[in-house]
Amino acid sequence: MDGLTKDDFTQNPDPWALFRQWFAEAEASEPEDPNAMALATCDADGLPDVRIVLLKGVDERGFVFYTNTLSTKGQELADNPRAAIVLHWKSLRRQVRARGPVTKVDDAEADAYYATRARDSRLGAWASRQSQPLESRAALIRAVEEVGARFPGEAVPRPAHWTGYRIAPTSMEFWHDGAYRLHDRVRFSRRGDRWEGQRLYP
Repeated sequence: MDGLTKDDFTQNPDPWALFRQWFAEAEASEPEDPNAMALATCDADGLPDVRIVLLKGVDERGFVFYTNTLSTKGQELADNPRAAIVLHWKSLRRQVRARGPVTKVDDAEADAYYATRARDSRLGAWASRQSQPLESRAALIRAVEEVGARFPGEAVPRPAHWTGYRIAPTSMEFWHDGAYRLHDRVRFSRRGDRWEGQRLYP
């Protein structure tokens, strides 16, 4: 597979088309979780936090992930609604970086995705006080069982504190491993309603 060896990436910049191509290839070759991405946010003091989340939606509007709004990342995004992500596909020796402002998805979009989750995952969204101290594993299991008793059937509504976030990138960078550290790097920067592409030194 060619990396970013063709110069037309900068002459005809379309980062979304390139991302769709790379993501499809990652889904075919990456052994597990090709949609795993590192998500970086900052606390009120500007100290960064980073963790792995799953990319659950992507289109020209941005990259979508879901979480508890009362979690550490949810609180940090409430205070500073900007984030950066990295997807790394070791099998392909590629990575994609992006960063930009973050907004919550609307309720209909969150409800639609939540409905696709396994019942136990939906119960977990209710039971977990994400990022808060937990006295024991047994306490978490009890909380899940209590929620299961509250919602005994398949219909488990989405809790108000659980939703999706969309990162609308102002920049996207594509990296492909090269011999002797001579990597290929192309950065796309948003300029209004268009993108500009630029090749970078490795």
